[in-house]
Amino acid sequence: MIPSNPYEMRLNIFVFFLLFSLSAWGQGFGTVTGIIRDAGTGEAMIGANISADRKTGTASGRNGEFSLKLAAGDHQLEFFYVGYERVSIDVSIQQGDSLVIDVEMVLSSKMLDEVVVSAGKFEQKLSDVTVSMEILHPRQLSNQNITSLDMILEKTSGISILDGQPSIRGGSGFSYGVGSRVLMLVDDLPMISGDAGDIKWSYLPVENVNQVEVIKGASSVLYGSSALNGVINLRTRFPGNDPQSDVTIFSGAYLQPRRKELVWSDQARFYGGGSFSHLRKIGNLDLTVGANYFRNEGYREEEYEQRIRVNLGLRYRFEKVKGLSVGLSSSAMYTDHSDFILWQNADSGAYRQNPNTIAPLTGSRYNIDPYVEYFAPSGDRHSLRTRLYSVGNNTVDETKNSYSKVWYAEYRYLKKFREHIHWTSGFSFMRNTVQAGLFDNHEGSNTALYTQLDANIVKRLKASVGLRWEINTLNQDIFLDLPVLRAGLNYHAGEATFIRASFGQGYRFPSVAEKFVDARTGGLNIFPNPELNPEYGWSSEIGAKQGFMLGSWSAYADLALFWTSYQDMIEYTFGYYPPENPTEPPFSYVGFKALNIETARIIGAEFSLSGQGRLGPVELFVSAGYTIMDPVNPLLLDSLGRTDDEAYVLNYRRHHLVKSDFEVEYKGVFAGMNLQYNSRMINVDEAFINPILGDNILPGFPDYWNNEAGGYLLVDFRLGWNISRVFRISALMVNAFNVEYLGRPGDIGPPRQFTLQMKLTF
Repeated sequence: MIPSNPYEMRLNIFVFFLLFSLSAWGQGFGTVTGIIRDAGTGEAMIGANISADRKTGTASGRNGEFSLKLAAGDHQLEFFYVGYERVSIDVSIQQGDSLVIDVEMVLSSKMLDEVVVSAGKFEQKLSDVTVSMEILHPRQLSNQNITSLDMILEKTSGISILDGQPSIRGGSGFSYGVGSRVLMLVDDLPMISGDAGDIKWSYLPVENVNQVEVIKGASSVLYGSSALNGVINLRTRFPGNDPQSDVTIFSGAYLQPRRKELVWSDQARFYGGGSFSHLRKIGNLDLTVGANYFRNEGYREEEYEQRIRVNLGLRYRFEKVKGLSVGLSSSAMYTDHSDFILWQNADSGAYRQNPNTIAPLTGSRYNIDPYVEYFAPSGDRHSLRTRLYSVGNNTVDETKNSYSKVWYAEYRYLKKFREHIHWTSGFSFMRNTVQAGLFDNHEGSNTALYTQLDANIVKRLKASVGLRWEINTLNQDIFLDLPVLRAGLNYHAGEATFIRASFGQGYRFPSVAEKFVDARTGGLNIFPNPELNPEYGWSSEIGAKQGFMLGSWSAYADLALFWTSYQDMIEYTFGYYPPENPTEPPFSYVGFKALNIETARIIGAEFSLSGQGRLGPVELFVSAGYTIMDPVNPLLLDSLGRTDDEAYVLNYRRHHLVKSDFEVEYKGVFAGMNLQYNSRMINVDEAFINPILGDNILPGFPDYWNNEAGGYLLVDFRLGWNISRVFRISALMVNAFNVEYLGRPGDIGPPRQFTLQMKLTF
């Protein structure tokens, strides 16, 4: 019967086609499901991309699972993950089929495919980033018996560590233990003390390193204050499918210095310690525990250190809410040490401490880091990470005790548009409190918003652009930072050729110590400057990476030309700083104060080479770099012209840095050599080399500076044997040729050292 109502006829036709379409859909489609794992560790891979015929796709979930609904017929499935070799599988789907395919992905052997996170706060290949980066691996730390992270950074291309202060490509000098221009991160969160704004190197968990990533150049858009000169991000490990334990013990001694006048003890000075880490999965719970102990008698008089550190990591992955996980990381350390500050004199007393500067200290550090993360099936990510970081220092003189706490929270959102477009945005808040005898009580806060887009403009050209806005308060002072930006390009010019260019702005708010510390140590006076302003700057570079392979040996060479500029740069400056109503003799007001100098400029170039893999029967690991730079105050340069004494060069900088490390391994036996050349430090504070003032502050230093403080080459050797997959023994000789070299004024580096190390892995 034909309906007489035309609307009823249209409804019947619509229902007919709807039922027909649903029937065809149910009969003409099938499903492909499975789990994607790392072929080496068996660990589930989160966020791997799955493509069907390059037309449709999905991403793996929190447990590596995926599901695709495909029309009946033949299809090509492709599996992608940054740093892994692509997997391609052909499947044939029948109507109503439900195929299960478990996929194992293999790490790429090409070094350019190494995965980094710090450049954009998401996983990407090293070859794709628009800035210069260095990557340090656990093998480098373990094989060289690294007990504190600054030890390995000092051996890394373009990086200098001066009395604990990191400098990347000459971006920092010597700032008396406060105000780092390089931001230290542990698992993407800042680890900078709330009082001095410095890095506690011995506190960092080197026994549980997954990877250390170093960004060279201003990185404030993503990371804020203290990232003016770059970022160091230590990423810790989490367990794979199989439990793993590592135990390391070592013992060593400082041998006598080459110059007999420096010998102050007739007994050898020893050091030693050990570390332990254990990683395992317990159902949906990931567990990481570790401990580290170190004892050092010191190579200088009245210098010693003893510390113990423990750490814990927990991560729980919810079964019912796919992609949701919560975690807690925590570390704690107790330390008892006495640092060497000033020598007695440059000759027989260079390794003897000025009695007026001896300051034994006991301290505690701890951090507690709760977090929650959600990985959506689309590949989007939500992350809320928090940290409480506490530093306490107790001295014999209770009036010099200090305690600081930093509360930090950051929400981060990663939106993924197709495979090659990532949008990262976030909000962070930090509050810090300081109680210190040397600079009273202070509190401050920091609030920031940031966003960055990384995308393919065309097939071979990637672009990155970001923006940050930040407000900082300290006591009653409010600093409203103008938005800072960064931009970068990366062009894939050939099969393994990548050309990049970048520009980034940065800033740093002065630390509490820089503004308020008032200290008198021996002949060294440091005065407060409450009026100190933030420093600003920018860095730019153009660079190229070229990858190559020799058999199964993979390597890349990198060349970068860089230009860095600072305004209102903070430098400690020697002068006469009396109060309005002086009550002491005039000489009491002569010393150092942190001031905003007008400008600074650093131009230079850096070449580096990294390679690893097998050449015939031998495994070869190579890393080498040469940095040449011209760090100047342009105003002094314009007024003085280029003179032989180079008075326009910024203090505590060098023109040339050469770093290299080579290691070969054959049938379980390995041998390595590390070379480090630093050219002469061009300038130091004028007060130290003034014939009258210098001998008062540092006896003998003016003559030592003129006659002995030249460039130097340090050579380290190591030899080891992997006796089995479980047990390894090695010997190390540091400063093998017993070179005498100057760090900061009044600080001669350690003589030759010999170390024995044993490691168990099971």
